[in-house]
Amino acid sequence: MPPTTSTPPSYSGHEDEPADFGRSDMSEDDALLPPGETYNNNKPEKLLLKLGTSFFLFGLINNVLYVVILSAALDLVPPSTPKGIIAFCNIAPALVAKVGWPYILKGKIRYRKRLAGCCALSVLGMLVVSAFDILGMRLLGISVASFASGLGELTFLQLSTRYHPLSVAGQAIGYFASGTGAAGLVGAALWWFLRSLGVRLGIGLSAILPFVIPLTYLLLLPSTDKFLYCQIKDEDEAVDSTTPGIASYAPIPTGEEDDGHGFAPPIFSRQTSSPSKVALTFREKMILVRPLLVKYMLPIGELFGIAPTLVFPVPSPDTQPFLSFIIKSIRDYYPLWQLVYQTTVFLSRSSLSVGIPPLPVGLLPLPAILQTFILITLAFESALGIFDFASEEWSILCVFLLISLEGICGGLAYVNTFYHVGQEKASDACNFDPERARQEREFKIGSIGFSDSLGILLASIVAVPTEVGLCAAQVRRGKMFCNDL
Repeated sequence: MPPTTSTPPSYSGHEDEPADFGRSDMSEDDALLPPGETYNNNKPEKLLLKLGTSFFLFGLINNVLYVVILSAALDLVPPSTPKGIIAFCNIAPALVAKVGWPYILKGKIRYRKRLAGCCALSVLGMLVVSAFDILGMRLLGISVASFASGLGELTFLQLSTRYHPLSVAGQAIGYFASGTGAAGLVGAALWWFLRSLGVRLGIGLSAILPFVIPLTYLLLLPSTDKFLYCQIKDEDEAVDSTTPGIASYAPIPTGEEDDGHGFAPPIFSRQTSSPSKVALTFREKMILVRPLLVKYMLPIGELFGIAPTLVFPVPSPDTQPFLSFIIKSIRDYYPLWQLVYQTTVFLSRSSLSVGIPPLPVGLLPLPAILQTFILITLAFESALGIFDFASEEWSILCVFLLISLEGICGGLAYVNTFYHVGQEKASDACNFDPERARQEREFKIGSIGFSDSLGILLASIVAVPTEVGLCAAQVRRGKMFCNDL
């Protein structure tokens, strides 16, 4: 939004962009904009499209390698090795990054350097997986790529808090969540095409994908300052004088290093400290995170260990032509459940980006609670056959609907949790200090980023004993399909 003061703001511009103070064709309103910008080419619709596309690509590329590794699990380890070790190495390092990094980091985030590091680690990890046949080296490569993915997800969530007004930050999170949901479908489809090339070439080619992230960041993502000069409707946002971009103070040049995206962040005239000297202490971070624990940190469940045991007889083409077209053997049930789950996760994680209002804060625990009941119901179906009273078609339909609802709940929990954390106001301790307000917002959204990874890690740990136990329960009641998988 254009400043309301009578004095036009000084502007530091892009680091390689010369100031254009001698222009004679500038209107009175255009004089308030950065050099080279006018209201005509600073349309909100265009900027929001570039922002949404950028964050969608960030979510897609950052998570797609995780799905590729899971999809290639059968090809990466010897037949005698439990496949759960792939899931563990693919999620545990990401969890370490999400849990530890927000507390270790001090001061200002250098996004350009961090994303360059994430890209390098992702490429290195995938190249190690493709170059070595030794199981230990492959697990090391998977772990390196997993750490990069966890740090990348944390970084993009924190980057979204730099955009204002808050409605713009909410859209960034919505499109990022949609991209992470799409990664489940794209990753599985990608490995389906690459697996014919073999692990060495197929995984090696996928190592090219991380380069999309720095290219998107440098060439497509609009800088945060561009939204300061747009009329963007944000009815729900109250004026917060500690938040850059919505305060009524004129930005002044500071000479500070840019924040890594080619522009100097706006520093306001009532700032109380230098950005380079602002750093949240560990004690201050613990004070900030305590109110978020119960409010946002419910882990998201997964179907590891249960879905492989949800098998039924192969449908007959005569009596069940549609199901028989999809399911040719009992081995087709598990990929079908995974496809249903990933599709519904993608759709629900895209809810904000397609304009569906976010869940109220009071309803945030509901998806996780529903997931728990669904997992218990599916476990009972696998062990006891609670749907056996109905026909085979209805039993398959019930499982299909429950897995769909499980995916919807998982996606809604993810996108709505991060959306609401991103809308949190700065604390009173900021005292008109915009840099401290930025760091508080970045820490808050980063500090709860491990909740989904924690759920996946716990599910991967219990997957093997769960699957073995459910199969044994099926054998005891005369259902022998698990033995043929």
